[in-house]
Amino acid sequence: MTPYETIGTAVRRKVAAARLSIYSNTLLTALKLAAGLMSGSVSVLSEAVHSASDLLASWIAFVSVRVSDRPADEHHPYGHGKIESVSGLAEAGLIFAAALYIIYEAVQKLLAGGHSLDVEVGLIVMLVSVIMNVVVSVRLFRVARETDSLALEADAEHLRTDVYTSVGVLVGLGCVRITGWQALDPIVAIAVALLILRAAWRLSAAAFAGLVDVQLPTEDTDVVRSVLDSEPFVLGYHRLRSRKSGSFRHVDAHVQMADNLTLVQAHDLTERLEDRIRERLSNAVVTIHTEPHRAEMLHQHVEHGGPPPDPPREQ
Repeated sequence: MTPYETIGTAVRRKVAAARLSIYSNTLLTALKLAAGLMSGSVSVLSEAVHSASDLLASWIAFVSVRVSDRPADEHHPYGHGKIESVSGLAEAGLIFAAALYIIYEAVQKLLAGGHSLDVEVGLIVMLVSVIMNVVVSVRLFRVARETDSLALEADAEHLRTDVYTSVGVLVGLGCVRITGWQALDPIVAIAVALLILRAAWRLSAAAFAGLVDVQLPTEDTDVVRSVLDSEPFVLGYHRLRSRKSGSFRHVDAHVQMADNLTLVQAHDLTERLEDRIRERLSNAVVTIHTEPHRAEMLHQHVEHGGPPPDPPREQ
């Protein structure tokens, strides 16, 4: 069974998780906006902007996970997996924009001098925000790991950042209430924005890696090498390449076998190797190019100056 045939359950789980994120972010955006307007707190309003960007990101993730795991078709022969990387990059852009807006508003408040705050309602809403985002982000991270979804990981990263920033705002508002020093409010908002920028940078780097076909992590390629090295009929291999596309790992390699193998024997060995790699590497799409060992070595020696082939080896 191919990865495309077994992905249905994973898609349903990812869609359900993305839908949960939409519901929670819609509620939190409305609560924070109302609390920010009622309290006059720029840090709470900044959190409302942050949650609004989270909500838009959740919609991007929701659409992405519904499309990215569709099987290959006539117009997309390599599948639709890179949609998740595109959505991750778009979400990173939204986070950057939200952080810059927060900094702008906070600086404006600092330059304008003191302003009146009613912190109690902000404290309550921030506490609710922390609890909700902890619960939802833990759920999203779990599903993202189990389904290998960059889009859900990006959405969970949004919410985890929101937890940290909400805690910061909560502490800031508490200090304002205790000390009466209201300049703490925009200062906390700027600190929140800096944390958001850090998360956006990390997310954009991960998304960009998928778009430019960065090789799979060493632990993944080591799995492929261990399968090839453990097969006695494999006399050598080269051009081992790999990349990530959405939830799928694409692996291809040139594998050398004995020159005297029949076409059927070489085909059966190739199928066995591909099956073993897929068993050990989740959602792997494997393509092996078979070459006759001595003929290939002779070609490399004559045409490209490589070492001479070894003496014939009995199978």
